[in-house]
Amino acid sequence: MSNQVTIRCKNNCKLINVELGSTLKDVYVKSGLDMSYGPVSARVNNKVQGLNYRFYNSKDVEFLDLTCSSGMRVYTRTLFFILSKAVEDLFPNGQLIIQTPISRGYYCELQIGRELVAEDAVAIKKRMQEIIDADMQIHRVQCPIEEAIEMFRNKGMESKAQLLESQTKLYAYYYRLDNTIDFFYSCLLPNTGRIHLFDLIKFYDGLLLRIPSLKDPSKLNDLIPQTKMLDVVREHQKWQRILGMRTVGEFNMAIEDGRAAEIINVSEALQERKLSRIADEIIERGSKIVLIAGPSSSGKTTTSKRLAILLMACGLHPHILSTDDYFVNRVDTPLDNDGNYDFECIGAVDVELFNKQMTALLGGDEVEIPRYDFPTGKRVYEGRKLKIGDGDIIILEGNHALNPVMSKLIDEKDKYRVYVSTMTTIALDDHNFVPTVDIRLLRRIIRDYNYRGFSALETIARCPSVTRGEEKWITPFQENADATFNSALLYELGVIRNQVMPILEQVNERVTEYAEASRLRKFLRYFKPVPIDQIPPTSLLREFAGGSSFEY
Repeated sequence: MSNQVTIRCKNNCKLINVELGSTLKDVYVKSGLDMSYGPVSARVNNKVQGLNYRFYNSKDVEFLDLTCSSGMRVYTRTLFFILSKAVEDLFPNGQLIIQTPISRGYYCELQIGRELVAEDAVAIKKRMQEIIDADMQIHRVQCPIEEAIEMFRNKGMESKAQLLESQTKLYAYYYRLDNTIDFFYSCLLPNTGRIHLFDLIKFYDGLLLRIPSLKDPSKLNDLIPQTKMLDVVREHQKWQRILGMRTVGEFNMAIEDGRAAEIINVSEALQERKLSRIADEIIERGSKIVLIAGPSSSGKTTTSKRLAILLMACGLHPHILSTDDYFVNRVDTPLDNDGNYDFECIGAVDVELFNKQMTALLGGDEVEIPRYDFPTGKRVYEGRKLKIGDGDIIILEGNHALNPVMSKLIDEKDKYRVYVSTMTTIALDDHNFVPTVDIRLLRRIIRDYNYRGFSALETIARCPSVTRGEEKWITPFQENADATFNSALLYELGVIRNQVMPILEQVNERVTEYAEASRLRKFLRYFKPVPIDQIPPTSLLREFAGGSSFEY
């Protein structure tokens, strides 16, 4: 029997023979690759593994660095662990809660029995750098899950104990860094010295952990003020306290206790109350046009429909329009760097026509609203005429609705801007947050599969270009909003789990998108399923899961 295995390195198409039991680090040394910001992990047979992964069979390998999202996640999780150890070393009785991405970093709460001050952030950062400079090993340890639960509970890490307690696995993995233990749902770097850049600053009443840029890992991400998004996080935290549910472990326990209907009803009522307050403010201001924007699959369409109903209940007559109605003909759409039509850019919209029609409407004239025919790629007119009076209000929803260029000729006093986000703050545990982008991707996978004929593979493959478009054309304008509506529902991943799992399982292991599909499946298994038949037909989640009472 041969004591060697053959590895196919996809980065340079080399065949590499290594001893049985060799690690990914060993393979990288033999590969001849020279990655400036890597490797941090690798796709092994299109499934992401840490660098301590060992080979006992021949495999395909593609090494990943910090210029890809998967590699950056490994780097960021490792920083979370180092931050956790630094806090434990300096504040043994403190509680660190890693909340959510904000301002191009990660907002963290630190409870130490007193108000946090800037000197605390300086001290923690210094200790983190000492841990990094010491190049300490990070060990991945497997043990019976009961041992892991007891270990975390004895350390006062109740959120991790509850998460593992709600799982059905026989064994669990945890990570050890010196005398600090932690749980992360995916791989970390093998040693702390591989962290080359970070920052930690006092941020409002908490901390902001800053990470390298995906585009240029030699620099930190730009610090972008997002005070309104932070307000959304705090609002969602209040909702969690109402439901007594901050982590997935608590969520799973509530589902097992038969509280699914209560969680759904209260979550929906909290969203409705928020929308009602927005409707009241629109009426108080006397706004004539409501502009609703948000990233892909944030729920803009249902938000506009529900807001229209609330405005009708207040005696107004809303008219819903979409920026899609004002697409230029496909042949006139600008091209991206690859020579493909760039439907995400503002140039894909006939801004001049929109402003001309809106100013005419606000001036009392009648206009004929166009419709964009997607199959032919042409603008068509079908006699859809509109004239507004004192009791009428226009609701415009679409990617570019908050871009100042989109409504440049409309008087500011007539406009009210709403940004729709998906800022869920329910977390797997104190150190494993639920990524907002994952929720929107899962929503999009279900919608594309059920209503647009796209497979999960196709939706995942398009995700990077969609994200680039959002970062350029949508998120820069979110702080311009008069109100931010959080479309995330505390219970939704329990519903999405059952719907999306069969779709994700269709992604073939031979394609690189399998890595993302596998990651999402692994992540979703932590959630207890919630029956879809308990969700009301007006729920925003119905836009993606089906069964809505609204027409789309």
